[in-house]
Amino acid sequence: MTAITVLGTGSWGTALANVLLDNHHDVLMWGRDDKTIKALTEEKMNPGYLPGIRLNDGMKATTDLSAALAHATILIAAVPTKAMRDVCQQVNAIVRDKKTVIHVSKGLEPKTFKRISEIIEEEIDADKLQGVGVLSGPSHAEEVATRQPTTVAIASSDDSIRKLGQDLFMCDYFRVYTNDDLVGVEIGGALKNIIALAAGLSDGIGYGDNAKAALMTRGLAEITRLGVKMGADPMTYLGMAGLGDLIVTCTSVHSRNWRCGEMLGKGKSLEEALDQMGMVVEGVRTTQAAYEMAAAYEVDMPITGALYDVLFNKGPVEENVRALMSRQKTNE
Repeated sequence: MTAITVLGTGSWGTALANVLLDNHHDVLMWGRDDKTIKALTEEKMNPGYLPGIRLNDGMKATTDLSAALAHATILIAAVPTKAMRDVCQQVNAIVRDKKTVIHVSKGLEPKTFKRISEIIEEEIDADKLQGVGVLSGPSHAEEVATRQPTTVAIASSDDSIRKLGQDLFMCDYFRVYTNDDLVGVEIGGALKNIIALAAGLSDGIGYGDNAKAALMTRGLAEITRLGVKMGADPMTYLGMAGLGDLIVTCTSVHSRNWRCGEMLGKGKSLEEALDQMGMVVEGVRTTQAAYEMAAAYEVDMPITGALYDVLFNKGPVEENVRALMSRQKTNE
């Protein structure tokens, strides 16, 4: 039994805590919402994020960050990208011993273009950080929480953290591969949300399977171009954190990004769609970051550019589609 603290009580953090409890680890979740903490501890449920799903009887949670950090030297960071820097600053102010941090968030920070691991390493002092890894792949929380077969990847530049993550999480319904391409896995996990938004938008408008297949295929090309420019291994994007994650996020009603995009396609404004979602839609912020990164790195990302225009300039969807379809002739 290993002591583990999960930072964040959303759907994904809860589902992963459940996996760890099924593997007989000593898990404590931390979050800010008293109602959610009470439900997790007393009812063994998270009705706000995983309604109707009964969790492992060992589930416990607290709003006391100091107690949560004292519980374990292994931290699973499952807070949204926009909250990661703030939470890491709080962690750094409290801890005195070294922590291993495995994050499970999928996003990029606008303006700075920072990946999550870079944010963690910036905000937690080196003498308090044993190492950083990321767990990513095609993995809807609703399916993991109900113990449906799922396969993901654990990436880190440190082999010991890759092995640790694999040992902690792997079980008969949750298979974990190791990958040494931290940059590639993080970029893939973040950018696929952009394409999922576009796929949902396409479905919402009423376009068919041909259009969505094109978006996914050419979207993967965009993801790969930017990832490689940032130092990623192109082969990563044929694996779980690339193609695998792209497929599941673009095709499933469980996908927040697909659902948000579908609402946009059916005529809702971005503000209306986000309000109705009630949960963080990482692809919106990531679209802004990737649009700016494409310019900075001089990488051609036409789908990202078109979606940016729709989201932030209220550009007409049909005009952006026509612009994509009538681009200059080129090789695949």
